[in-house]
Amino acid sequence: MSGNHDHSHSTSNIRLAFFLNLSFTIFEIIGGLATNSIAILSDAVHDLGDSISLGMAWFLGNYSEKDSNQKYTYGYRRYSLLGALINSAVLVGGSIFVLSEAIPRLMNPQSFDAQGMVLVAIVGVLVNGAAVLRLRGTSSMNAEVVTWHLLEDVLGWVAVLVVGIVSLFIDLPILDPILSILITLYVMGNAVQNLRKTVMLFLQASPQGVDMKAIDEQLQKIEGVKSTHHTHIWSLDGEHNVFTSHFVLSDGMNFATVRRIKRDAREIIKDLRLEHTTIEFEFSDADCSMVEDVVADEVQGK
Repeated sequence: MSGNHDHSHSTSNIRLAFFLNLSFTIFEIIGGLATNSIAILSDAVHDLGDSISLGMAWFLGNYSEKDSNQKYTYGYRRYSLLGALINSAVLVGGSIFVLSEAIPRLMNPQSFDAQGMVLVAIVGVLVNGAAVLRLRGTSSMNAEVVTWHLLEDVLGWVAVLVVGIVSLFIDLPILDPILSILITLYVMGNAVQNLRKTVMLFLQASPQGVDMKAIDEQLQKIEGVKSTHHTHIWSLDGEHNVFTSHFVLSDGMNFATVRRIKRDAREIIKDLRLEHTTIEFEFSDADCSMVEDVVADEVQGK
């Protein structure tokens, strides 16, 4: 019951942060156009990406928890990757648009409303700061990732605020496109990196930080295991992983020893955040198709 309460609380916080962020994104698009600040519009694109990310986290946070069925035997975890893919694509496309607007302004800087810029930046710090406080302490991975995005937004708005204050006293219109380009390149760099990670997950690459060779070597050192093959680790959504492996065992092994080997193997892979684990046992005188019959005979004492 506690787990359901925590999930419900997390979803409620993400939903609130989504509406807060989306409302502010609309406000800053209007503010960016009104003040003629390309830096504010750059941050608006970033916040739009965060709004999509929050919306996906909210919707898919519930949807991905659906139970497995005949069609989706692993469940719906991988649906969350769609959110990451869409979010990354929006950020990359939006960043390219902003750069196309900001770079020409380096050659021909345009004046902007510094007072309006300061006002929008203050609201930006307050709104994003409130969203961070709302999500702080939430246990879900989605909420944790989004919290870091919102913290980046707070820092971005602090930078906009500093430029706005400086521009109140010094007339340097080129500061606006420079800040815009810096923010956009940072956002675009993260978006491209996330896009790369998402594509790797779709292609079932090993999860980041997992040393397949080291794990296989540890499994082969288990007493009674002659060799291993077809050892695979892949991720459903970047958080929940799947492990499969075939163990070749010594002949004449009893069922108690087989259970001990499986227990030792699970101890080795316990930190891999596994959602599904399949370990296939083979004997040197049997092929994969016979394993089930051999183990069944052991259970029956034959």
